[in-house]
Amino acid sequence: MRYRVIALFSAVFSVLAAFCIAAVAEEAKSDVKGLFLPPERLALSVGGVPSGWTATLIGGGQPVAAALAATNANVPLELRLDVPKDAPIGTTNLTVTARGAASNATLPIEVKLATDLPAKLTLNPQLPELRGTSKSSFEFQLAIKNDSPKKVLVSLSAQAPQNFDATYTEQYGSQELNALPLDPGQSKDVKLKVRPPNTVAAGKYNVAAKVSADDATATSDLVLDITGQAKIDIAGREGVLSAKASAGQEASIPVILTNSGTAPAEQIELSGTVPPGWKVNFEPKTVDRIAPNENKEVKALVTPSDKAVAGDYVTSVRAAARGESASQTFRVAVTTSTIWGLVGIALIGGALLVMIGAVVWFGRR
Repeated sequence: MRYRVIALFSAVFSVLAAFCIAAVAEEAKSDVKGLFLPPERLALSVGGVPSGWTATLIGGGQPVAAALAATNANVPLELRLDVPKDAPIGTTNLTVTARGAASNATLPIEVKLATDLPAKLTLNPQLPELRGTSKSSFEFQLAIKNDSPKKVLVSLSAQAPQNFDATYTEQYGSQELNALPLDPGQSKDVKLKVRPPNTVAAGKYNVAAKVSADDATATSDLVLDITGQAKIDIAGREGVLSAKASAGQEASIPVILTNSGTAPAEQIELSGTVPPGWKVNFEPKTVDRIAPNENKEVKALVTPSDKAVAGDYVTSVRAAARGESASQTFRVAVTTSTIWGLVGIALIGGALLVMIGAVVWFGRR
């Protein structure tokens, strides 16, 4: 059977006394102090020690039998008690005595033996419920306290839904923790970081924080209130991300907006990026609302520059809603206008006629 030693003490102070002693136990700390008197050697003893007990006065880390206190100076002492395991539970009164040629001082000490209290832990969250989206990182502030009379190593764990990531870290820092040493009566704050998967549906999810040491455990129920999150995807009709256009002429490109998130996407603004000299507009410019797992089609009206040469060009379409945005690139193949082709043929034909006429005219001469 193990025991705790509790010392209840009262210091004896006397104006007439030349010396006084103040003590605490299990290893009781004492001071022998000379008060306005010349130094004097004091013999030290402990009275009332039960049979089988060992009482030792320690000074400077070594057992001592006497102390010499200078005028108005302290001599720190410790009273160390070794108690047998079979000692009966109860109260024992001891007396520490400092005896000199001209002065004496005593200090009564009351020692109570009690069985070791079982380990006890408490776990208190600062906020037991947090709210955010599936992209949020939820951080719970937890206070862990060791209410037992001995030092313990506290193991940290958490039970979260499948695919949720839960880790403990320092209160101020990013170091991950699996265990935490705590002295008797000590309390420390830690953070429990919980990150849900991006695809989680809106709703409330429970996480159980747990700490354990020896036979003691403590738990705390935490709640993640996850609100829905819209997610916009942009694609072409039937997945086609290319279109054809003629220089200087407007081309209509169908664009499919899909909400693959868990909340409605609202007030979706459309914009685009095109090469210099080009124009881009949208019909409609703004989409009021797209429900989860629904899609809507809009038109991107792209007008290449009049001077655009034939070839492939890259344009981009961007959709931005409240807290969510997406973009996609489209390839636009530009062909020159047939009118300019006919004009070019006409110019070439005119040049040939002028050349033939000149040859005929100068050939006759």
